[in-house]
Formats: sequence, C-alpha cells, structure tokens
Amino acid sequence: MGSSKKTLVLGASLKTNRYSNIAIHRLRNYDHEVVAVGLREGVVADVQILTGMPQIENLDTVTLYLNPSRQEDFLEYIINLAPQRIIYNPGTENPELMRRATEAGIENEIACTLVMLGTGQY
Repeated sequence: MGSSKKTLVLGASLKTNRYSNIAIHRLRNYDHEVVAVGLREGVVADVQILTGMPQIENLDTVTLYLNPSRQEDFLEYIINLAPQRIIYNPGTENPELMRRATEAGIENEIACTLVMLGTGQY
C-alpha cells in the first residue's frame, strides 16, 4: 500500500448506500486522509462532512460524486485547489472541467475510486 493521498470527496453524502459515503469509508480503511464536502454537515467514518468551499492545502486527489450540472458552481474551486488529479466517477464526466484541469496541469482520470482502491491503482 502506498503513502496516504489527501483526498477531497466532493459530493459527500451521509446516506450509507451512496457511493460517496462508501468511498469515504474505503479511503479511510486504506489510511488515506479524507476531506469531505457535501450539502449537509455530518460525520462519515471519522470524517467531518463540510459544506461550502473550504480551503484545503496539499491536496492530492479530488474524487467527484457530483453530476456535471451540480459541478458548475465548483469549477473554479476545484481548479484553485490545485490537486494532482481529479477522478471522475461514473456519471460525473465533465468535458469543461477536464479541459480546464488539463490547462492547469491537473491529471484527469475517468475511473471509479472504489475499483481503483480495490485493485491497488489508487
């Protein structure tokens, strides 16, 4: 297992059946540092879900659980966080964000965070 990759789960949900919720648990199981941002505050695993657009330092990965229309408000925010990469989970692919990320030197990965963790590709 590699070193911890500080990860922002964008679109975090308190609902246990949501992929974003499962991803938080799985990321923590693999000892990754997790910052979660969602519509409602709460706690998932040992991670506090934040609302709004908190400033996050030294971010490795943004994993998206927002559909493209819900991402609109976050485009600038995501780019300004300057992560190493953005993971577009199924249903979150966004050509505009991908173009802007590429221009900013951010890697785009269309993948499933859960599969990546399970196969050691995270």
